[in-house]
Amino acid sequence: MGIEREIKLAAPPHFEMPDLADAIPDAVVTTIPPRRLRATYWDTPDLRLARSGVSLRYRVEQGEDSSGGRWTLKLPGDSRSSSGLTRRELDFEGAPGSVPSAAARLVRAYVRSSTLGRVARLDSRRARLEVADMSGRPLAEVDDDVVSVMDGRRVLARFREVEVELAPDAPDGVAEEVAKRLREAGADDPVPLPKVVRALGPQAQAPSDTHVDPPAKGARADQMVRAALASGVSRLVNHDPGVRLDEDPEEVHQARVATRRLRSDLRTFKSLVDPEWAEGLRRELGWLASPLGEVRDADVLLDRLRTETGRLPSEDRAQVGPLIDRVVASRQASLGALFDVLDSKRYVALLDALVDGIATPRLTAVAEQPAEEVASTLVGKAWHKLRRSISDLGPEPADTDLHRVRIKAKRCRYAAEAVIGIEGRPAKRFASAVAALQEVLGRLQDSVVAAAWLREAITTDTPVDQAVAIGELLGFATVTAEASRREWPDAWKGARRKSLRSWMT
Repeated sequence: MGIEREIKLAAPPHFEMPDLADAIPDAVVTTIPPRRLRATYWDTPDLRLARSGVSLRYRVEQGEDSSGGRWTLKLPGDSRSSSGLTRRELDFEGAPGSVPSAAARLVRAYVRSSTLGRVARLDSRRARLEVADMSGRPLAEVDDDVVSVMDGRRVLARFREVEVELAPDAPDGVAEEVAKRLREAGADDPVPLPKVVRALGPQAQAPSDTHVDPPAKGARADQMVRAALASGVSRLVNHDPGVRLDEDPEEVHQARVATRRLRSDLRTFKSLVDPEWAEGLRRELGWLASPLGEVRDADVLLDRLRTETGRLPSEDRAQVGPLIDRVVASRQASLGALFDVLDSKRYVALLDALVDGIATPRLTAVAEQPAEEVASTLVGKAWHKLRRSISDLGPEPADTDLHRVRIKAKRCRYAAEAVIGIEGRPAKRFASAVAALQEVLGRLQDSVVAAAWLREAITTDTPVDQAVAIGELLGFATVTAEASRREWPDAWKGARRKSLRSWMT
């Protein structure tokens, strides 16, 4: 997998490529052989991939045998600016007439129960320049493409664009400097759209079916519900490919957060939604959250072990290796179970139900009211549950009781964040204060879980040297837990300030 960083500019028919040699100090610009490319793009009938910033194509260089082509999947990257695109790019082998199963698996959350088929064919004549530094290290490739949108042999439309694609290790500023020179030569304003989106037209530029604009002042309560569902579902769908690729633990974390937030929002909005419908979704989300949680818990433990191993004396560090190997093996088993869930029909059915719920949630009559009349009350209910859970604590609460408080704090925070579009800054400040409480209690819970795991790791068969290392790690976890126990009352004091709740009823 590679990361594609590029800037796209629209070029008029009469555009002439300027001299780019002085766009980058000490750069060397070389003409490289042109190419003629034929790309066939695949998508669902309603263009779910294109509308989500995803593209899937089979491309072959004209004149080559068709077996020399390749499939390419491009997924949205971590950032998108007004002038450029950052996308993850993956290549697959396969025949031109059937999407490779590995690629289809990575777009399953977007496609769901729909089907993939050919939606566009683009023929391109590409002139190319390479920009390198004085040592010959490539910095960027500049492609001048004349693109024909084809229907058989008939040309439906034609456009021209210039792409500046950065080399993997080139600084971002290179593309901007080259693009600046191209604009001075007559290239139009940046067009941060893939070619296939330009070719397919307005339908491909429509919002995805997991997008809803945040509710604003004057919105009805049903809009608040739809926006909250859309936020959670979009997070889940967009992180699904990353979970399957298993290259960054944050992907599993974000998918797990999506399931938790959706379950919490459905609970928060229970007076606005049909209870049977909401409970059915919550039940299925709980089914999905379980394997995500197992992998995430292993990731948290692994990160802790690897980080705190560095604090051990050098002679003890090697003793932690077998422990890490044990967690890695457990994680692999959990990941396999998670993949089975993600590849199941039940998961696809859940995604379909969630997306349908964004468009047409099953609501009660209360949802017809203005959101401003119900938002603060909904958060107030979550707040009262949090406050009551803390008032029920004894002078020295058990860790299990504090964990329950953490869950209540998380639900309260999510409820406040769901109404920020309606209540504005007061809700945002309140959510931030409750999040601080949740964070302290989260550190406590992670430390307690790690300590319990480490205690179980010591058996009668454990070598003495390894037992010593485990004892040291256990000491670190205990110290962190004790610090969190001391800190959480101050975090609670900050969260319960009356000034943070003046908007709440």
